[in-house]
Order: sequence, then structure tokens, then C-alpha cells
Amino acid sequence: MLLYLRLLRESFSFAMNSLTNNRLRTFLSLLGVTIGIFSIIAVLAAVDSLDHKIKKDLSSVDKNTMYLKRFSFGPSNIPRWKMDYFPDVTYEEYQYLKDNLTTVKTLAYQIFTKNETLRYEEKSATGVNVQPVSQEIADIEALKIEKGRFYNEAEANSGTSVVVLGQGIAETLFGDEDPIDKKIKMYGKRFTVIGVLEKQGSSTFGPSNDISVYIPVNALRNMYGDHNDFMTPIIILKPLQGMDSEQCKAEITQKMRAVRGLKAGQDDNFMIDVLSAFTDFIDGIISMLNLVGWIIAGFSLLVGGFGIANIMFVSVKERTNIIGIQKSLGAKSRFILMQFLFEAVILSLFGGVLGILLVWGLATVAA
Repeated sequence: MLLYLRLLRESFSFAMNSLTNNRLRTFLSLLGVTIGIFSIIAVLAAVDSLDHKIKKDLSSVDKNTMYLKRFSFGPSNIPRWKMDYFPDVTYEEYQYLKDNLTTVKTLAYQIFTKNETLRYEEKSATGVNVQPVSQEIADIEALKIEKGRFYNEAEANSGTSVVVLGQGIAETLFGDEDPIDKKIKMYGKRFTVIGVLEKQGSSTFGPSNDISVYIPVNALRNMYGDHNDFMTPIIILKPLQGMDSEQCKAEITQKMRAVRGLKAGQDDNFMIDVLSAFTDFIDGIISMLNLVGWIIAGFSLLVGGFGIANIMFVSVKERTNIIGIQKSLGAKSRFILMQFLFEAVILSLFGGVLGILLVWGLATVAA
């Protein structure tokens, strides 16, 4: 036992002497291993962070949520030119579906519109994402209110000039001042602030709620009507708990065809997207990125391994005379092998540790 411990100690000593005596070669070998380890962890960590961020952004929305509109969010068998001739969904259709659908828990009418500038006294916020939408959106998107409240059904139906601010907009316009019941100006008229949303942070899909404001959809309709190039309406539907999405989609299709008077054999002139289909598509992309990450990791390991193998080959060639002297003095082959193995292991361990520390440092800064 003591013989083996002595063998390990002397092998370690030989390896360390070799590494310290050839500093440039040792540095280049460490650099190769470090870059390899850094590439592995960085690529896989980036993919994992992206996956986590996407799931976090979608966690507040039911995956069975559906979007009814005249165009498709994703790839479709219907050509784009044909969808351009589809009519927009209307507020009347929203009301009809609200009264007649049996498989849907709640639905909201929303208009996508251009960004707007908001003003409060001498302060202004530019490029604000205005979301004109009916009051049901608070339930569908599980919006969290930090101050005040969200507008109710009566305010939404009448188009009352009230607004709910995102956290970033509230800070820009009011700073430390309480914004509730204050009046801001947009679209050339004054809106009363009745609520402020909790801070969301950056969003993977579309603008963050922090730089958005919510107003009753009828407030915009009362000002501009329903037919404007800068307004694109959609209907968001949340099915009943446990309801089969295909069954719900079929009922929506049947009701829409009826209200639009489409006859048998005529194609649908509207599109229904299910959020779960989009999340499945994203999961597929993440899986592909993971595969690419592991391929990059494999090549990085291979390059690092070849670098160490090459250095070991050079070391053996350099120390041919020393190896001969050791063998003539009775050193066994396994003792000489241990020297080079220790050298390779030390290079790998130090390179790995440096790579991990480098990723940790960059991740800390990025976070």
C-alpha cells in the first residue's frame, strides 16, 4: 500500500514539474480545454435559459387558449394572399359568441394597434404598447394588479376613459408619485388611471406588460370606429376547464360559419389558433437547439481531447532520454505511464475548473 502511495506522489510530482517547466505549452493546453468546457456549458445553459424564459412567459396563460382572427400566427395551408381577403372579426361576433358558446369559459375582444405617446404634465412616455381590450383579459391572462384595480364590465361596455398602466410606464410618468386617479393624455383626450400592474420584466413574446397600458376596447372604437388600417381585432377564447380543445374549436367554427352565413362547401373565412400548438412548436425548436448544443459540446470535447493527446505525444518524444534512464534504473512501465496520465488529468481538471468559473462569471453578469 505504501509503495502505491509513493508511486502516486512521485508521479504527481513529475507531472507538476513538467507542467511548470513548460509554461507556454501548459497554457495553450489549458486554453483548449477551457474553451471546450466553456462551449459545452454556455451553449446548453443558454438553451436551458431560453426554455425556462419561454415557459415562464406562457405560464400565466392556459395552453388551451384560442385566438380567432382573419390571419394565422403560424404556418398555414391557406395562402397568405387568400387570408388578406378574409373579413376582420367584429365586436358583434364577439357578443354573439359570448352569448351562444357552451364550451368556452370566457372570451375577450382585443384590438392590435400602433404604439402611442402618453403624457402627464411635462413628462411623456413614447412607444407605449396600447392594448384596447374588453375586461375579460384580466382573467384570461391572469393579470396581477399592484395598485388600484382593473376596469369592470360596465366601464368596458361604455368605453369609459380609464387606463391601467404597466409598471415601467407608471415609473416613467409618475416616479414615486401615486398614479391612481391621476389623468394622462393619449389619443388627444384624457384617461383616468385606475390601476397599475405588477412588474413583469422582459417578455419573449411581444412587448412586456411593463411598457404596456390597457384601456377598454370600446374607448378606441368610440373614437375611431371599426374600420381603420392601424387596427387589427382578434377574439381570445378560454375553454372550460377540462374541455377538449378540438371539441371547443369545432363549436367555435360552427357558430362563426352560422353568423357569417357560410354555406356547406364554402371554406372558412377566419382562422383559429390554439396556444398549445404554438407551445408544441416551440418545444420542437428547443429540442433541436438542445441537439445542436450537444453536437457542439461533443466537438468541443473532441478538440480538447486531441489537444491534450497531442501535448502528451510531444512530452513523450521530449522525454525519451529520461524515460530510458528511468527504465535502466528499474522503473516499471506503469510508473512512467502514471507520470503522463497525471499530467493529462491535471490539465483536464484545471481546464475544466477554469471553464466552469468563466461560465459562472459571465452568467452572473448576464443575470
